[in-house]
Amino acid sequence: MPVALPLAISPNGRYFVGSQGEPFFWLGDTQWELCRLFDLADVDLILRKRTSQGFSVLQVMLTGVGDATGPNVAGDMPWVNHDPGTPNEAYFRHVDAVLQASGEHGLVVALGVFHQLHESRLTTANARTYARWVAERYGHLPNLIWAMYPAAEAKFVPVVRELAAGLREGDADSHLITVHPDPSPASSSFFVGEPWLDFHCIQTYSRTDLIAPMVTHDYHLLPTKPVVMAEGAYEGGEEYGFEVTPLWVRRQAYWTVLAGGHHSYGHNHMWRLRPTWREALDAPGATQLSILRKVLEGRSAWCDLVPDQSVIAACEAGDPALNMAARSASRQWSLVYLGAPATISVSMDAASAGSAISASWVAPTTGEAMAAGSFAPTAAQRFTTPPRWEDALLLLEAQ
Repeated sequence: MPVALPLAISPNGRYFVGSQGEPFFWLGDTQWELCRLFDLADVDLILRKRTSQGFSVLQVMLTGVGDATGPNVAGDMPWVNHDPGTPNEAYFRHVDAVLQASGEHGLVVALGVFHQLHESRLTTANARTYARWVAERYGHLPNLIWAMYPAAEAKFVPVVRELAAGLREGDADSHLITVHPDPSPASSSFFVGEPWLDFHCIQTYSRTDLIAPMVTHDYHLLPTKPVVMAEGAYEGGEEYGFEVTPLWVRRQAYWTVLAGGHHSYGHNHMWRLRPTWREALDAPGATQLSILRKVLEGRSAWCDLVPDQSVIAACEAGDPALNMAARSASRQWSLVYLGAPATISVSMDAASAGSAISASWVAPTTGEAMAAGSFAPTAAQRFTTPPRWEDALLLLEAQ
C-alpha cells in the first residue's frame, strides 16, 4: 500500500513513517540532474523505471550538479545573472513539472537546495531569504524532503543554519530536513543536536569499509535519529580504485541496512549523464536491490530491525568483515548477510525466540530461496553458503 505523505520520523527515531504512521521503506537513488538536464519525456522514463524497481526516494539537486551557473535542458539558467535573489521563472517552471511528476509516481524527492559549490553565491546574507522562497514555492508538495550539501567544515555551519531557518519559515507543512556532507563522511561530524536536523546522512565515497562502523556510530547517537547511507561507491564508477560491480552494490546496501541504517544507490552513468544512461537504468545492481526490500518487507515488524552481530557466533571460513547480522525486536526472525562465500556458526538462541527455527538461503542476485533446515534454538548451528553464490542472505524464522 502507498504511504501517505509527507514523511515523518517514527516514535522511536529509527525509521521513516507516512503521515498516518505507516512505516516507509527508504530505498534511494541518486538522480542529481533530474530537475535540470532531462526533458519531461526522459523524466517520465526515469520515474517509471525506478518505481518499478522498488526505489522510493530520489536524491535530486535543485540547480543540478555544480555551482548553479549551468543551464537546464532548455537553456534556462536557475538564477538571473547567477544571483539567488532573482530566480529564473522559466527554469523553475520546469522544476515544478519534474517534482509534480515525481509525486504522481509516488516517489519522495530529497531536494538539494544548497551545495558547497554555491559558497560564493549563497551566504549568511541571502541564504534564509532564498530558502524561504524555495520552501514557499514547493512546500505544498507532500513528496519532498529538504537537503543541504555542505562540506563538513565549520565555515559552512552558519549558512546551513540560515538555510534551515528559511526552509522552516517558508514550509507550513514542516517537511523533513537533513544535511548530506559533500565531500566528507557524516553530518554527525559537525551537526548533532540541531533541532531542525531530522535525520543523519553519511557519504563514504570509496571507503566501503567505513559503512558499517559509521552507520553503527550514528545509530547510537542521542537524540536517536534515522541514519541514511546516502552516497557510496556508484555502480560502474571509475574513480574508486576498484570496479564497482553489482556485488559491491549489494554489499554496501546490506551492510547499511543490517547495521540499522537506510540506503541510497547510484549509477555513475546516470549522474554523469553518459550516452549510456538509459541502459544504466537497468544495471544489475539497481535491479537487485529490490530483493533486499522484498525480503525485509516480507517480515513482520520489519521496521523494528535491531542490528545484532551476536547472531554470528563465529566465522569459520571466509572474511568476517564482510558479514552482517540483524534481527527483529521480538526475535521472530533474523537475517545474516554473507558478503562472500563463507562458513559461519550461528547462535540459534540469539537468532530466534521460537521453539524451533526454520532456516533458508536467499540469493541476493535473484531472490531465489532455498531451504536450509529446521533447528532447535539451543545450540550453535553451522551454515555454508550455497555453491557458486558470490554472496548470500541467511533467513532464520521462528516456527
